[in-house]
Amino acid sequence: MESHIYYLCRALIERGHPVTVLTALSLPGLAPHEDVDGIDVWRAWMPARNTPGWAAFALGSIPRFRDLARRADVLHAQDIASVLPGMAARRVRRAPLVTTYHSSHFLKRADSPLWRPVLRRFVQAGDHNLAASTEIAKVAEAVAPGTHVEALTNGVETSVFRRVQPTLPPPAVGRRRLIVPRRLFPKNGVEHFVRALPLLAERLDVEAVLVGDGPERPRLEALAGELGVTDHVVFLGARPNAEMPGLLSSAELAVFPSLMEATSVAALESMACELPVAASNVGGLPEIVDAEVGALFRPGDPADLARVVAALLERPDLRTLGVEGRRRVVERWSNARLAQRHLEIYEELIQRHRVA
Repeated sequence: MESHIYYLCRALIERGHPVTVLTALSLPGLAPHEDVDGIDVWRAWMPARNTPGWAAFALGSIPRFRDLARRADVLHAQDIASVLPGMAARRVRRAPLVTTYHSSHFLKRADSPLWRPVLRRFVQAGDHNLAASTEIAKVAEAVAPGTHVEALTNGVETSVFRRVQPTLPPPAVGRRRLIVPRRLFPKNGVEHFVRALPLLAERLDVEAVLVGDGPERPRLEALAGELGVTDHVVFLGARPNAEMPGLLSSAELAVFPSLMEATSVAALESMACELPVAASNVGGLPEIVDAEVGALFRPGDPADLARVVAALLERPDLRTLGVEGRRRVVERWSNARLAQRHLEIYEELIQRHRVA
């Protein structure tokens, strides 16, 4: 979500529109207020990166959001925690409110009897609602019957994410390199990828680079040792977004073993770097991955994951799939397309409010 918002804001600024972002002071060392490449960024206190912490951020950010809203033409709440501050700010500045629902967190909460009426109120509050996948859009419309939610896939800055000089040294002769750009949280299914590695190693000489960190890392490192695949996997840890094109260009295939997923920006970034993609058949991933750019496997099934990945690596036209992936991202999911659609929505809402 962070990269989506950053590149969207950059594109809006390049088109002459000033943008202010209010986000969370979620990491040590961040400034409460700074200019980030032309984006006016404010940060509000957040005690922890969990549900109570995000709730505290939502409530605590209301005064700042209300103050910043006084000079805004459009208010845009990006995901659940920002909707309540947006609703409060609209009482000060009667500007239209756009909401976007990005992640699988929305899907999980939509099934909760406690959260469902809250989400209904949030969706109903938006003058225009967006969702990062068709699945999220349909669930949101079911939560708030009679309300329209537009599915709009997140975009990729294709001038940045493209095939570049690899930053990792080449693998040993005959060894095939995979990359798994996933944070190490249970919902991202990386455990099932690690369990698939022994099965893959029976067919091919492979190594996997895992880019991302999280609470699952110690357990996954131990699991790799138990399965005897430590020489087939590298835990690279978290890396800045700016390093990803070079890392992605160092591999032949990107793998997304998610158990829950909206439309994955990381998968689109991989495709933009001309990498074929193997992904779980879950959430929004089937909306972007098919046989012309990669393949899908059953979520939570290491054997099927190994079968699909091995079959892709054995294809003589593997590079062709990557080239097609790049073409699709440029045509359908570029950040330029995303920014243009946002501007169309904003202008329509502004005009509507002026008439009202």
